[in-house]
Amino acid sequence: MLETIWFVLWALLWAVYFILDGFDLGMGTLLPFLGKNESERRIMYNAAGPFWDGNEVWLIAAGGVTFAAFPKAYAVMFSALYAPLLMLLFALIFRAVSFEFRSKVEHDAWRALWDCVHFVSNLVPCILLGVAFANLFMGIPVDAQGVYHGNLLALLNVYGLAGGVFFLCMFVLHGSLWLAIKSRGDLQIRAVATASFMWPIMLVLLVAFLILSAFYTKLFDNYLAMPILLVLPLLALAGLVGARIMLNAGKLWCAWGFSALFILGVTFFGVVGMFPGMIISSIDPAATVTAFNGASSQLTLKIMLAVALVMVPIVLLYQFWMYRLFSAPVLPKDLDDDHAY
Repeated sequence: MLETIWFVLWALLWAVYFILDGFDLGMGTLLPFLGKNESERRIMYNAAGPFWDGNEVWLIAAGGVTFAAFPKAYAVMFSALYAPLLMLLFALIFRAVSFEFRSKVEHDAWRALWDCVHFVSNLVPCILLGVAFANLFMGIPVDAQGVYHGNLLALLNVYGLAGGVFFLCMFVLHGSLWLAIKSRGDLQIRAVATASFMWPIMLVLLVAFLILSAFYTKLFDNYLAMPILLVLPLLALAGLVGARIMLNAGKLWCAWGFSALFILGVTFFGVVGMFPGMIISSIDPAATVTAFNGASSQLTLKIMLAVALVMVPIVLLYQFWMYRLFSAPVLPKDLDDDHAY
């Protein structure tokens, strides 16, 4: 029972990370396309400014839970996916540096350099996360000893690349909605137009990804065995449709909320479809690391659950307060503040 609870919490932590850091990543990817001048680019930086580092806490939490609750899954995952995870780490490091270093020298070439770094260091995680999770859904070539029999190129298969494109577009849609909330004037108009443009693309990609999942994975086995679970892909679809309806109505916060619901549904669709598998072996089903054979002891899971029940609500309350405090749009006059990026 505890293994199942922690599996659900593991999925939830990844979903929260995708929702919160997803808009940062998507908005950073849009920087060279929507930021037409220095003021608009600074507004885009400051739209993420109070949030991006706090949002990454959920990535650390997801990794920490994997390490503590499912140590065998952590060992195999961080061994088999070492190269993409290392690339993800460096991309996130350079993203943090770009926020801080961009203003250190008052020169157009210097700022252009860090804008380029910012764009790449947001684009790369979008794709890497999609490629990594698509391969986890499909299964990777690991043996009973947890040894990965492949290389980085093996992850760039049809389904893996489809996952990369899917995640990229999902985060870009999410980020454009956030930018529409946090900006005004021409920048907001372009952000809304970007979200409207991305929506039909996202719908097509959702259908395509579900079809590819039926051919390349066994995700639908759990849904066929328990049809009630089909509420998860329907939840994702409802979130996507709701985002469009709210966007057309000009209710941007509601549109962003429905986009978050879409990401939540997508994440749970994939992870629940894997259950009880966490690291599915494509060469030997017996080598698959599950929530049961890869979990920590019952005592460890009990202690962790007690700590999580106390600390997670505190973190959520803090983040709710932070988002409420910085909910106002970023205006050109705000850029004169000493604390602005």
